[in-house]
Amino acid sequence: MLKHILVLIITVTASVNLLSQSKTITMEDTITKFYEAFANKDAETMVSLYHDSIRFHDPAFGELKGERAKNMWRMLCESQKDQEFIVTFHNVQANDEEGMAQWEAKYTFSATNRKVHNKITAQFKFKDGKIIEHIDSFNLHAWSKQALGFTGTLLGGTNFFKKKLQKKTNSLLDSYEAKK
Repeated sequence: MLKHILVLIITVTASVNLLSQSKTITMEDTITKFYEAFANKDAETMVSLYHDSIRFHDPAFGELKGERAKNMWRMLCESQKDQEFIVTFHNVQANDEEGMAQWEAKYTFSATNRKVHNKITAQFKFKDGKIIEHIDSFNLHAWSKQALGFTGTLLGGTNFFKKKLQKKTNSLLDSYEAKK
């Protein structure tokens, strides 16, 4: 009997030690996993971190919700599969409700074959352990100068340009979704 009690105590103690050593997944881990997946062009891992009711917003696409936001990442990753596309990130911070990160993308803009180095600040909100809101902010004028050259320098800071770009990117997303 005493032997069984000792075995039980040792088993419980070992289980408690293993549980205390296991790492709790934090929202910082979620953001890190998101950008590691993006750097690897792994859209399915990225979208698995999104809540089904995700709301995404950035200057290039405007507001996207739900599956459409997820499909935007799928489209972007697929379009860069055989391209030189570098994503780096830093300054990841989060609590259980909200977070942020700074990230950079270096790539060649296919429409003009011009090099782009975009610097983005991302804000996140979380629900049920997933990203429910993701807002990317960047200087659209600076991006347009790099991507479009003289035209971007002239028009990239205007509301006209922003609306035209969002119409184009959403049209591309429409076409991508129609093929799925």
